[in-house]
Amino acid sequence: MALQMIGFLVMFPLVVAALLLILRSDGIRSAIVWVSGIVVALASCAFVVMNIGAGEVLIEFSWEPLDHLCTAISCLIVVTILAFCVKYRNVWAALLAVVQLVAVIYFESAYGAEIDIPNGLYFDSLTLLMVFIIGVIGSGICIYAIGYMKDFQAHEPKGARDRRPTFFALMFLFLAAMFAIVFSNNMEWLFTGWEVTTVCSFLLIGYTKTPEAIRNAFRQIIMNLAGGIGFVVALYVSAISVGTLSFNEFISVGMTHPELTVIALIALAFAGITKAAQMPFQTWLLGAMVAPTPTSALLHSSTMVKAGVFLLIKLAPLFLVTPLASIMVMLVGAITFLLCSFMAISQTNAKRVLAYSTIANLGLITACAGVGTPEAVWAAGFLILFHAAAKSLLFLCVGTAEHHIGSRDIEAMDLLFDRMPRLARFMMLGIMCMFIAPFGMLIAKWAAIVSFVDMNQVALLIILAFGSAATFMFWAKWLGKLAGIAGQPEDVELTVHRSEWFAIMVMAVLVIVGCVLIPLISDFFIEPYVVSVYGFFGQDIATGNLWLASICVAVVVIVLFCGLGRSKARRVDVYLSGVSRDDSARSFQNALSGTTEATVRNWYMKEYFGEDRIAFVGVVFNSVLMAAVLACAIIGLPLGL
Repeated sequence: MALQMIGFLVMFPLVVAALLLILRSDGIRSAIVWVSGIVVALASCAFVVMNIGAGEVLIEFSWEPLDHLCTAISCLIVVTILAFCVKYRNVWAALLAVVQLVAVIYFESAYGAEIDIPNGLYFDSLTLLMVFIIGVIGSGICIYAIGYMKDFQAHEPKGARDRRPTFFALMFLFLAAMFAIVFSNNMEWLFTGWEVTTVCSFLLIGYTKTPEAIRNAFRQIIMNLAGGIGFVVALYVSAISVGTLSFNEFISVGMTHPELTVIALIALAFAGITKAAQMPFQTWLLGAMVAPTPTSALLHSSTMVKAGVFLLIKLAPLFLVTPLASIMVMLVGAITFLLCSFMAISQTNAKRVLAYSTIANLGLITACAGVGTPEAVWAAGFLILFHAAAKSLLFLCVGTAEHHIGSRDIEAMDLLFDRMPRLARFMMLGIMCMFIAPFGMLIAKWAAIVSFVDMNQVALLIILAFGSAATFMFWAKWLGKLAGIAGQPEDVELTVHRSEWFAIMVMAVLVIVGCVLIPLISDFFIEPYVVSVYGFFGQDIATGNLWLASICVAVVVIVLFCGLGRSKARRVDVYLSGVSRDDSARSFQNALSGTTEATVRNWYMKEYFGEDRIAFVGVVFNSVLMAAVLACAIIGLPLGL
């Protein structure tokens, strides 16, 4: 039964993608996306419920034609990229694509047919968590895109080609590839899904075909091709030194004989770091902001970057016994978390704040994976879940707000509580989940602190403290903008599409339910995975405290959404500590009998936290660090570094 369900989750989105390319009617496309999104979400939930408590399950499935098909797909992806390189004359992307093509063909001819992996598929508690995130959050974003892309197309120049069929097909192809990644025990199959997400991201970022979109799409493909080459190197080394391409066996061998897997581990970690947009590769994810909001939400929350941290968390037990790789992953993640949190302070563009926040949180997850202890993996699991739910909610809210207030600038969100009261509440909920106790992200950060203390990682503790302070600052500024209520501006919320409200409410419910059910999520998903990998879970989690946090979250949510409907209370004029001149403009008579407009603006401190200065430090440090680790691994420096 499990095999059939996995096959459905991978194949159904592929069929939907094909249908969306063929059937180009607007009404039919909307119906297909609605129905298919709900089906994928329900199937994902059904798979999770059916397999709770199953532990680690290896599924006997091996089919040689599928191996050849995966190789063909990998080659076709590279050929597609080469075609775009020729069209847009991008030499660097073409060179990397050729290198990867040659590497894939050589590997397949030398080792592909020699190594048999009888258990090609597997799942465990972490896989179940990822299936839920991909199926529910990913499908919700696809449904949200129905209304959003209708407005997006309406703002296109007259006579512009409608490329929405391709857009929606790529979205569902993304979901299929992510399911393939999390279910694959055969590392060749995993690599194929990995590369499909890369090319889908490339096409979605370049969707508008503007010069900026094309430039950012190629930045993404160059960096992720480098990661793909690292993945191929890992396959090659694993085949030679370990004699298997089974991911499960690779980890088992690495736990007992780390000297056999160190090179492959570093190569896989490099691939995960590039996919997770860690410094020095953060610019590709920032560049993805030029794409339509559903693309940004999909890349940042349930797919693409989550593939990178998923791989790193699966490798966490090996980092615990391979200090060389552990140092690289810990420091790359920690430096990324600190510096990207600082850079988020200087941003007024809401999507760039979300982008830097995403990269920073992925950095914290990466650092936890690098530490590799059971407590750190517990924290990383919760960070993935709450980041996915809260960040998808925020991206969708920002996209809807942008279409209705005409800006994505935080300073333009004055009085959003009046102009779009329901949307403002949802946005505030997402922000609070990211940085305020007792919401889930703070509990996960507490677990990260515990793991850093247990490992005597003083430097990581200092970085986490300063990075968290920066996080508090940029989220609090935004929250303050949303909370202000004054005047009687026009309500522009009534024209929001039903599909957008549906997706936003789904994400909001996931945030609330996830925070309220933290103890159960820990008991049924995170702790079972930790125990299955390490054989124990050393952290004494106080379940009573977790339930207390859950109750506090419920109270906060009730207060936040109390009176969500239209208030019938009488409104009064704005009081501005003097004589008001124009209430709608919030202007008043000043001390010199002149007119002054009441304004409030946040402090962004660009002279201290500007992107150019801080990004340069992070890029140089992490680049030198990774180069040094690779050099040490190649020359065989003792693993006890």
